[in-house]
Amino acid sequence: MNNVETLGRWTTEKSEELYGVKNWGNGYFSVSENGDVIVTPGNGNANTSVSLLDIIDSVKERGLNMPVLLRFENILDAQISLLNNSFNKAIKALEYTGSYRGVYPVKVNQQEQVLEETTKFGKHYHHGLEVGSKAELIAALSLMTDKEACLICNGYKDKEFIDLGLNAVKLGFKCFFVIEIPGELNAILDRAEKLGVKPNIGVRIKLASKASGYWAESGGDRSIFGLNMCQVIDIIDTLRDKNMLDCLKLLHYHLGSQVPNIRDIRTAVREASRVYSELVDEGAAMGYIDLGGGLAVDYDGSSTNFANSCNYSVDEYCMDIVEAVKNSTDANNIPHPTIITESGRALVAYYSVLLMNVLHVSKFEVNIMPENIPENAPSSTKNLLWVSENLTIKNIQECYNDALYYRDQTRQMFNQGNITLRERALAESIFWYIISRIAREKTKLKFIPPELENLESAIADIYYCNFSVFQSVPDSWAIDQLFPIMPIHRLGELPERNAVIADITCDCDGKIDSFIDLRDVSKTLPLHELKKNENYYIGIFLVGAYQETLGDLHNMFGDTNVVSVRINKNNSYDIFREIKGDSVETVLSYVEYNPVEMRISFAHIVEEAFNNGLISKVEKEDITASYENGLAGYTYYEH
Repeated sequence: MNNVETLGRWTTEKSEELYGVKNWGNGYFSVSENGDVIVTPGNGNANTSVSLLDIIDSVKERGLNMPVLLRFENILDAQISLLNNSFNKAIKALEYTGSYRGVYPVKVNQQEQVLEETTKFGKHYHHGLEVGSKAELIAALSLMTDKEACLICNGYKDKEFIDLGLNAVKLGFKCFFVIEIPGELNAILDRAEKLGVKPNIGVRIKLASKASGYWAESGGDRSIFGLNMCQVIDIIDTLRDKNMLDCLKLLHYHLGSQVPNIRDIRTAVREASRVYSELVDEGAAMGYIDLGGGLAVDYDGSSTNFANSCNYSVDEYCMDIVEAVKNSTDANNIPHPTIITESGRALVAYYSVLLMNVLHVSKFEVNIMPENIPENAPSSTKNLLWVSENLTIKNIQECYNDALYYRDQTRQMFNQGNITLRERALAESIFWYIISRIAREKTKLKFIPPELENLESAIADIYYCNFSVFQSVPDSWAIDQLFPIMPIHRLGELPERNAVIADITCDCDGKIDSFIDLRDVSKTLPLHELKKNENYYIGIFLVGAYQETLGDLHNMFGDTNVVSVRINKNNSYDIFREIKGDSVETVLSYVEYNPVEMRISFAHIVEEAFNNGLISKVEKEDITASYENGLAGYTYYEH
């Protein structure tokens, strides 16, 4: 990915290949003939597309600055349809007599618009919601109108939570309480008796099966939530003693948020299906098997069992699940249950794109080798010069080691006061000249030594972008999640610079230095030289899942501007909702500042300076206005 200069005459097709757009774009994103990233909405609109650069122009006309988060409602609609249609296709092909009912986990992206559109597009398929707190349940009850859809209640449940769910049952909702810890059952039964309603109960089990990937600990015997088999038996016995075994209707498990290997999914479904059959044999009513989340997103486009990818399609996922449940229940002569999955990431990841502008570039510039080295130059400097003059492909490893040794020797001599700053600078200039040559020459090797693999990152440019890693892509920082990142225009031009991306938080962790690559993870991203008086825009894709809800206020950078886009069949689009990003005043209030008191305090400071003759009346008014404008301003960089 880094050696773009070797790819010959540049074309938009080469850009599409370089950034892997066809691999991770899922048909929604591609590169146009004029070099812009375009969005194709899906759901039968393959001939319709819109340029991200055109949308930026519209956003700016509306007075909104970068960064901006774009949400494409067509993509959310298409992903919900894809999942439900794939399950229905598998059910028909395998002659499965049960049905499929998907639920969207609210925690994946709790924004009101996301839930509103998920329930709207999902209503045709009776696609419901999964909640894990009182607040999420209250939000769900305000948006769900489809009584055929399932409402799954996970998480810790206090009296108010339980009462809300029981009242939902009274209102005709298919609301299920999933018991995650043994003590919950008695609390649910007690409140149900007092409210005069029969609860729909499910049990979450701890499977022996585990998955690979970032969330492997979600499954297995030591997972935080869920019941072991002894506890499940206790639940059955308690319900039987109370003549309420008919309330136990659902079996639930959760393997992990992003399960990359289909084999792990099949193994877990088979184990859970066996447990389900045993519950039926015990006399429980059952009827529903909830397989939790796990449907992965191919962030890097490699179609492998790498943590940021998956080695299966949605169709394969659905077919394998339906087949496993069918085979297990058929073997035990048990009716096919309704299959529930809590797929959230796969529904909303593609839905959102973060766009940002580049503010500044710190280039790695290698100075030209000096023609003459002073005769009295330190020995380490002369040795570095010798290394540079004798570097060949055959001795590249040796020269690299020597260069490091003589550079460190130079720094030690400087720290001991034996050479001047100018002499140290000369030596380091030669050193970086050597490293740059090695970075170019190593590509000719059949085998690249481990020490030389990531040299590009040592000599990469730094592109400072108008965003916060911690607010907009926190998983990039927290768990090294890879997201597709690329320029959204100028893709007909050769990207000649290798770069890492830095945000504007002034934090050493506020950077992205791992990028998807055709073969592995790259430590740099190919980008274009900035042009004078022209904005350069970069997009971070597939950020719809978790990133908005996990984002924090590091350095008090708040939520970005959000724009919702609806793409029409005639290559036009509508911006139908704008949400302005947090102002400085809003963010300060989040962390317990009182803007009214701040204004009063600052006014006293300004007045005192005026009374002491430090500022004029005009300056007093200007300073006060500047403070007020700062409070009202966007937390990100504004031109």
